[in-house]
Parts: sequence; C-alpha cells; structure tokens
Amino acid sequence: MNAITPADRKYIFQFLEDLSNNNSKDWMDANRKRYEQAKKLWLIQIQHILHRLAKHDELYLTIEPKKTISRITNNRMFHPEKPIYKEFFACEPAGKRDEGVLLFMAIGPNDCFIGGGFWKPEKEIIDQIREAIDYDGEELQRIIDSEPFQHFYGGLGEDPDKLKTSPQNYPGDHPHIELLRHKNFIAYHSFEPEEFFADSFLDLVEEAYLTIEPFAEYLKKALTVGA
Repeated sequence: MNAITPADRKYIFQFLEDLSNNNSKDWMDANRKRYEQAKKLWLIQIQHILHRLAKHDELYLTIEPKKTISRITNNRMFHPEKPIYKEFFACEPAGKRDEGVLLFMAIGPNDCFIGGGFWKPEKEIIDQIREAIDYDGEELQRIIDSEPFQHFYGGLGEDPDKLKTSPQNYPGDHPHIELLRHKNFIAYHSFEPEEFFADSFLDLVEEAYLTIEPFAEYLKKALTVGA
C-alpha cells in the first residue's frame, strides 16, 4: 500500500481551498494536473481508510477506492445556482446503499465532517423508520443517548425539515414524539482541517465508524423487518 503523509493531505486541502476561491472551468483547465494529483492522493487516503475499517469488517478489503467517490462536477440541471465544481472531496467507504449511508465524509475549506444515516429520504423510508420507532423507540433513544454517541456526534443531527406537529397517524403525546417528528435521520461530526492533516486522522475515522454503527444498524433493521 502506498504511503500518505500529512504533507500529502495538506496538498489535497490546498487544492480544494484554491478551487473554492477560483471555481471556474478556465481555472480548472489551467490546474488540471493539480486536480489529478490531489485526486490520486485522496484515493490513496481512501485505501488506508478501507484497510483500517477492514479490521472490523473484511468487506472493506473488496471495495475499490474509486467506487467510493463521486464526480467533482455538480449536477446543475435542477440546481443552476450551484458552482460548477464541488469544493470538497468526499468518500462513502461502503458505498451508498438502499439502507442509507453507513459512513460519509467530506473534506473541504468550508467544512470537514464525518457521519451517516438518511438525508432527505423518500417518504416510504421515513414511514418505515417511524414504524420502527413506534414499535421500539426505546432502543433508538438508548443508542442516541449513549455516552460514545453523545460525545462524538452530540445526538441526532439538526433536521431543518422536522415537523412542528405530530406526523399523521401518531398521537401528539406519543412517548417518542420528538423522534417521530424527524424527516432526516443523520449524525455528523465536524472537525478542523488540522485533524485531517494529523497522523491520527485514521483514528478519527475508526471512532466515527464504531460509534455510528449501532445507529446505522437500527435504521437498516427498520427497513428490512417485514420487508
């Protein structure tokens, strides 16, 4: 496995910072070699991430780093206000699956974060998660309230779509009404660029993975029970 150093990670970040300040096709064309080098280093970093996570699940040894990333260009068909290029590098170590994202991370000058769950899922998925909460919300609340989850993620992530009233078919005095009001079920942890540069970056990723796993498994089970 190729080595990667803090200097390599700083190279990635510097490229993304410069892209953020010069987000245009002309700039990208002039800096194509820098982009290719930054992308190459990011794929090496992902290879190290997959190798670390394979300590807990050998599935990660079968995943190709290039299968965990997306194109750097934004799809502006429905969002023409977006810049031409994404100003971050991202990675979904297990890939995006029907049961949501087990782990997702993004590195960029505007935000560095790691987390997982469901963001703006289809109504059918929301309904299935609510059914699970109605049946066994105590378990989800226990996971969210656990010391490791609170310490690392601080609870469920902010949900701008959260209902102000109870969802249809659920009483307002339901013991888990706050969970039922959610339409997004995510957890995320923001961190500083210096943590990305550090030799301990893989430790951060591993902690994020182990901490979110019970939460992700609860959501996965919610979609498979009775399916």
